[in-house]
Amino acid sequence: MAQTTYGAEGTGGPVIEAKGLGVSFAVNRRRKRSLREMFIHGSKRDPNAEGDEFWPLRDVSFEVARGDCVGIVGKNGTGKSTLLKLIAGVLMPDEGEVHVRGKVAPLLELRAGFNDNLTGRENVYLVGSLHGMSEKEIDERFEEIVDFAEIKPKFIDSPVRHYSSGMKVRLGFALISQLEHPIMLVDEVLAVGDKAFKRKCYEAIDRMLANQRTMVLVSHSEKDLRRFCNRGLYIKGGGLALDTDIEAALDAYNEDTKVEIAERKKREAEKKRAAEAGREDGEGPTGGQAA
Repeated sequence: MAQTTYGAEGTGGPVIEAKGLGVSFAVNRRRKRSLREMFIHGSKRDPNAEGDEFWPLRDVSFEVARGDCVGIVGKNGTGKSTLLKLIAGVLMPDEGEVHVRGKVAPLLELRAGFNDNLTGRENVYLVGSLHGMSEKEIDERFEEIVDFAEIKPKFIDSPVRHYSSGMKVRLGFALISQLEHPIMLVDEVLAVGDKAFKRKCYEAIDRMLANQRTMVLVSHSEKDLRRFCNRGLYIKGGGLALDTDIEAALDAYNEDTKVEIAERKKREAEKKRAAEAGREDGEGPTGGQAA
Protein backbone atom coordinates (compact mmCIF):
# COMPACT_ATOMS: atom_id res chain seq x y z
CA MET A 1 0.00 0.00 0.00
CA ALA A 2 1.35 3.45 -0.94
CA GLN A 3 2.10 5.57 2.08
CA THR A 4 4.27 8.26 3.65
CA THR A 5 5.05 7.96 7.35
CA TYR A 6 6.84 10.22 9.80
CA GLY A 7 8.22 9.22 13.16
CA ALA A 8 10.63 10.26 15.86
CA GLU A 9 14.33 10.23 15.05
CA GLY A 10 15.96 7.00 16.18
CA THR A 11 19.50 6.23 17.26
CA GLY A 12 20.10 3.75 14.45
CA GLY A 13 18.91 2.88 10.96
CA PRO A 14 18.13 5.21 8.06
CA VAL A 15 16.37 8.53 8.65
CA ILE A 16 14.83 8.40 5.15
CA GLU A 17 13.78 5.12 3.56
CA ALA A 18 12.06 4.84 0.17
CA LYS A 19 10.75 1.51 -1.15
CA GLY A 20 9.39 1.14 -4.68
CA LEU A 21 8.34 4.78 -4.65
CA GLY A 22 6.17 5.99 -7.51
CA VAL A 23 3.80 8.84 -8.25
CA SER A 24 1.47 9.36 -11.23
CA PHE A 25 0.03 12.48 -12.77
CA ALA A 26 -2.78 12.91 -15.27
CA VAL A 27 -2.19 15.25 -18.17
CA ASN A 28 -4.31 18.42 -17.84
CA ARG A 29 -5.33 17.52 -14.29
CA ARG A 30 -3.94 18.85 -11.04
CA ARG A 31 -2.24 16.58 -8.57
CA LYS A 32 -3.99 16.03 -5.22
CA ARG A 33 -2.24 18.04 -2.54
CA SER A 34 -1.43 17.45 1.09
CA LEU A 35 -3.45 19.03 3.89
CA ARG A 36 -0.53 21.31 4.75
CA GLU A 37 -0.30 22.65 1.20
CA MET A 38 -4.07 23.23 1.03
CA PHE A 39 -4.00 25.04 4.38
CA ILE A 40 -1.29 27.42 3.20
CA HIS A 41 -2.45 28.07 -0.36
CA GLY A 42 -6.19 27.40 -0.09
CA SER A 43 -8.28 25.06 -2.20
CA LYS A 44 -8.83 25.66 -5.90
CA ARG A 45 -11.16 23.79 -8.19
CA ASP A 46 -9.41 21.09 -10.18
CA PRO A 47 -10.08 21.17 -13.93
CA ASN A 48 -12.35 18.37 -15.11
CA ALA A 49 -10.54 17.65 -18.36
CA GLU A 50 -9.50 14.04 -18.68
CA GLY A 51 -5.96 13.20 -19.69
CA ASP A 52 -3.45 10.41 -20.04
CA GLU A 53 -1.62 9.17 -16.97
CA PHE A 54 2.15 9.37 -16.74
CA TRP A 55 4.69 8.55 -14.04
CA PRO A 56 7.36 11.20 -13.32
CA LEU A 57 8.86 8.73 -10.81
CA ARG A 58 8.48 4.98 -10.47
CA ASP A 59 10.10 2.10 -8.58
CA VAL A 60 12.58 4.31 -6.71
CA SER A 61 14.25 2.77 -3.65
CA PHE A 62 17.05 4.14 -1.45
CA GLU A 63 18.05 4.88 2.14
CA VAL A 64 19.62 7.97 3.70
CA ALA A 65 21.59 7.67 6.92
CA ARG A 66 21.82 10.28 9.66
CA GLY A 67 24.44 12.89 8.80
CA ASP A 68 24.41 12.17 5.05
CA CYS A 69 24.20 15.00 2.54
CA VAL A 70 22.66 13.57 -0.62
CA GLY A 71 22.54 15.42 -3.92
CA ILE A 72 19.80 14.56 -6.43
CA VAL A 73 21.23 14.83 -9.94
CA GLY A 74 19.49 14.82 -13.32
CA LYS A 75 18.14 16.92 -16.16
CA ASN A 76 15.02 19.05 -15.90
CA GLY A 77 11.75 17.11 -15.94
CA THR A 78 13.18 13.82 -14.66
CA GLY A 79 11.47 13.91 -11.25
CA LYS A 80 14.09 15.42 -8.93
CA SER A 81 11.83 18.01 -7.31
CA THR A 82 8.94 15.52 -7.29
CA LEU A 83 11.08 13.13 -5.26
CA LEU A 84 11.88 15.88 -2.76
CA LYS A 85 8.17 16.70 -2.41
CA LEU A 86 7.37 13.03 -1.78
CA ILE A 87 9.93 12.98 1.05
CA ALA A 88 8.49 16.22 2.45
CA GLY A 89 4.92 14.93 2.32
CA VAL A 90 3.79 17.67 -0.06
CA LEU A 91 2.87 14.90 -2.51
CA MET A 92 1.51 11.47 -1.62
CA PRO A 93 2.91 8.40 -3.44
CA ASP A 94 0.70 6.25 -5.66
CA GLU A 95 3.04 3.29 -5.32
CA GLY A 96 5.50 2.19 -2.69
CA GLU A 97 6.25 3.96 0.54
CA VAL A 98 8.58 6.48 2.11
CA HIS A 99 9.42 6.56 5.82
CA VAL A 100 10.97 9.65 7.41
CA ARG A 101 12.30 9.39 10.95
CA GLY A 102 12.68 12.89 12.31
CA LYS A 103 11.26 16.34 11.71
CA VAL A 104 11.81 17.88 8.29
CA ALA A 105 12.87 21.47 7.51
CA PRO A 106 11.85 21.98 3.85
CA LEU A 107 12.85 24.78 1.52
CA LEU A 108 11.35 23.47 -1.70
CA GLU A 109 10.60 26.57 -3.72
CA LEU A 110 11.24 30.31 -3.83
CA ARG A 111 8.09 31.13 -1.85
CA ALA A 112 9.00 28.67 0.94
CA GLY A 113 5.27 28.04 1.52
CA PHE A 114 4.48 31.74 1.94
CA ASN A 115 1.00 33.12 1.33
CA ASP A 116 1.28 36.06 -1.06
CA ASN A 117 -1.63 37.90 0.60
CA LEU A 118 0.04 37.93 4.01
CA THR A 119 2.86 40.21 5.08
CA GLY A 120 6.40 39.03 5.60
CA ARG A 121 5.90 39.18 9.36
CA GLU A 122 2.64 37.21 9.20
CA ASN A 123 4.23 34.58 6.99
CA VAL A 124 7.16 34.11 9.35
CA TYR A 125 4.76 33.42 12.22
CA LEU A 126 2.44 31.22 10.11
CA VAL A 127 5.09 29.07 8.44
CA GLY A 128 7.21 28.93 11.59
CA SER A 129 4.25 27.68 13.62
CA LEU A 130 3.40 25.08 10.97
CA HIS A 131 6.91 23.72 11.42
CA GLY A 132 6.56 23.48 15.19
CA MET A 133 8.05 26.76 16.40
CA SER A 134 6.25 28.35 19.33
CA GLU A 135 5.22 32.00 19.25
CA LYS A 136 7.82 32.69 21.94
CA GLU A 137 10.58 31.07 19.84
CA ILE A 138 9.59 33.12 16.80
CA ASP A 139 9.47 36.29 18.93
CA GLU A 140 13.00 35.62 20.20
CA ARG A 141 14.40 34.90 16.72
CA PHE A 142 12.36 37.30 14.60
CA GLU A 143 14.94 40.08 14.40
CA GLU A 144 17.68 37.57 13.61
CA ILE A 145 15.54 36.11 10.80
CA VAL A 146 14.85 39.53 9.28
CA ASP A 147 18.50 40.61 9.61
CA PHE A 148 19.75 37.43 7.96
CA ALA A 149 17.25 37.88 5.11
CA GLU A 150 18.32 41.50 4.64
CA ILE A 151 14.70 42.64 4.49
CA LYS A 152 14.30 46.35 5.12
CA PRO A 153 11.92 47.30 7.96
CA LYS A 154 9.49 49.02 5.58
CA PHE A 155 8.99 45.74 3.67
CA ILE A 156 8.54 43.24 6.50
CA ASP A 157 4.95 44.44 7.04
CA SER A 158 4.14 44.56 3.31
CA PRO A 159 2.35 41.69 1.51
CA VAL A 160 4.76 39.09 0.17
CA ARG A 161 3.24 39.45 -3.31
CA HIS A 162 5.18 42.72 -3.56
CA TYR A 163 8.50 40.99 -2.78
CA SER A 164 11.02 40.12 -5.46
CA SER A 165 11.91 36.45 -5.87
CA GLY A 166 15.22 37.21 -4.17
CA MET A 167 13.51 38.71 -1.13
CA LYS A 168 11.20 35.70 -0.82
CA VAL A 169 13.99 33.15 -0.94
CA ARG A 170 16.13 35.12 1.51
CA LEU A 171 13.29 35.32 4.02
CA GLY A 172 12.37 31.68 3.46
CA PHE A 173 15.93 30.45 3.95
CA ALA A 174 16.41 32.67 7.00
CA LEU A 175 13.30 31.17 8.60
CA ILE A 176 13.93 27.52 7.70
CA SER A 177 17.56 27.74 8.84
CA GLN A 178 16.28 28.60 12.32
CA LEU A 179 14.53 25.26 12.62
CA GLU A 180 16.41 22.65 14.60
CA HIS A 181 14.86 19.76 12.68
CA PRO A 182 17.35 16.97 11.89
CA ILE A 183 16.43 16.66 8.19
CA MET A 184 16.75 19.47 5.61
CA LEU A 185 15.27 19.36 2.11
CA VAL A 186 16.60 22.06 -0.22
CA ASP A 187 15.50 22.62 -3.83
CA GLU A 188 17.51 25.03 -6.01
CA VAL A 189 17.08 27.98 -3.64
CA LEU A 190 20.81 28.70 -3.53
CA ALA A 191 20.59 29.72 -7.20
CA VAL A 192 18.99 33.01 -6.14
CA GLY A 193 20.81 35.82 -4.37
CA ASP A 194 24.08 37.71 -4.66
CA LYS A 195 27.48 36.37 -3.69
CA ALA A 196 27.37 37.82 -0.19
CA PHE A 197 24.03 36.19 0.61
CA LYS A 198 25.11 32.86 -0.89
CA ARG A 199 28.16 32.95 1.37
CA LYS A 200 25.90 33.39 4.40
CA CYS A 201 23.75 30.47 3.23
CA TYR A 202 26.82 28.28 2.76
CA GLU A 203 28.05 29.11 6.24
CA ALA A 204 24.61 28.36 7.74
CA ILE A 205 24.43 24.99 5.94
CA ASP A 206 27.98 24.15 7.05
CA ARG A 207 26.99 24.80 10.67
CA MET A 208 23.89 22.62 10.37
CA LEU A 209 25.76 19.74 8.73
CA ALA A 210 28.47 19.95 11.39
CA ASN A 211 25.77 19.03 13.93
CA GLN A 212 25.08 15.71 12.17
CA ARG A 213 21.97 16.95 10.45
CA THR A 214 20.87 15.27 7.24
CA MET A 215 20.33 17.15 3.97
CA VAL A 216 18.86 16.21 0.59
CA LEU A 217 19.76 18.80 -2.04
CA VAL A 218 18.41 19.35 -5.55
CA SER A 219 20.65 21.65 -7.55
CA HIS A 220 22.05 22.17 -11.05
CA SER A 221 25.15 23.74 -9.52
CA GLU A 222 27.91 21.14 -9.55
CA LYS A 223 29.91 23.46 -7.29
CA ASP A 224 27.18 23.35 -4.61
CA LEU A 225 26.70 19.60 -4.98
CA ARG A 226 30.42 18.92 -4.62
CA ARG A 227 30.75 21.32 -1.70
CA PHE A 228 28.05 19.77 0.48
CA CYS A 229 27.22 16.28 -0.74
CA ASN A 230 28.97 13.02 0.02
CA ARG A 231 26.51 11.01 -2.06
CA GLY A 232 24.49 11.35 -5.26
CA LEU A 233 21.23 9.92 -6.58
CA TYR A 234 21.15 10.14 -10.39
CA ILE A 235 17.51 10.32 -11.53
CA LYS A 236 17.05 9.47 -15.20
CA GLY A 237 13.78 8.99 -17.05
CA GLY A 238 11.79 8.85 -13.81
CA GLY A 239 13.90 6.11 -12.26
CA LEU A 240 16.96 5.83 -10.03
CA ALA A 241 19.79 5.20 -12.48
CA LEU A 242 22.63 5.38 -9.96
CA ASP A 243 23.14 5.59 -6.20
CA THR A 244 26.81 6.32 -5.54
CA ASP A 245 29.24 9.03 -4.41
CA ILE A 246 28.54 12.51 -5.73
CA GLU A 247 31.51 12.57 -8.15
CA ALA A 248 30.46 9.32 -9.84
CA ALA A 249 26.83 10.52 -10.07
CA LEU A 250 27.89 13.80 -11.70
CA ASP A 251 30.27 12.00 -14.07
CA ALA A 252 27.48 9.66 -15.22
CA TYR A 253 25.05 12.55 -15.68
CA ASN A 254 27.59 14.62 -17.63
CA GLU A 255 28.52 11.67 -19.85
CA ASP A 256 24.86 10.98 -20.66
CA THR A 257 24.39 14.68 -21.42
CA LYS A 258 27.33 14.64 -23.85
CA VAL A 259 25.91 11.59 -25.63
CA GLU A 260 22.47 13.21 -25.84
CA ILE A 261 23.93 16.42 -27.30
CA ALA A 262 25.98 14.45 -29.83
CA GLU A 263 22.91 12.46 -30.93
CA ARG A 264 20.85 15.64 -31.27
CA LYS A 265 23.55 17.28 -33.41
CA LYS A 266 23.73 14.14 -35.56
CA ARG A 267 19.95 14.22 -36.14
CA GLU A 268 20.07 17.91 -37.00
CA ALA A 269 22.93 17.35 -39.44
CA GLU A 270 21.08 14.47 -41.14
CA LYS A 271 17.95 16.60 -41.41
CA LYS A 272 19.96 19.44 -42.93
CA ARG A 273 21.63 17.09 -45.46
CA ALA A 274 18.24 15.67 -46.46
CA ALA A 275 16.85 19.16 -46.98
CA GLU A 276 19.86 20.17 -49.09
CA ALA A 277 19.58 16.99 -51.16
CA GLY A 278 15.90 17.74 -51.78
CA ARG A 279 16.73 21.21 -53.06
CA GLU A 280 19.43 19.82 -55.36
CA ASP A 281 16.85 17.39 -56.81
CA GLY A 282 14.71 20.37 -57.75
CA GLU A 283 11.96 19.92 -55.16
CA GLY A 284 9.89 22.96 -54.37
CA PRO A 285 8.99 24.17 -50.88
CA THR A 286 5.93 21.89 -50.81
CA GLY A 287 7.85 18.77 -51.83
CA GLY A 288 6.59 18.87 -55.45
CA GLN A 289 8.65 19.32 -58.64
CA ALA A 290 9.95 22.84 -59.19
CA ALA A 291 8.50 24.65 -62.20
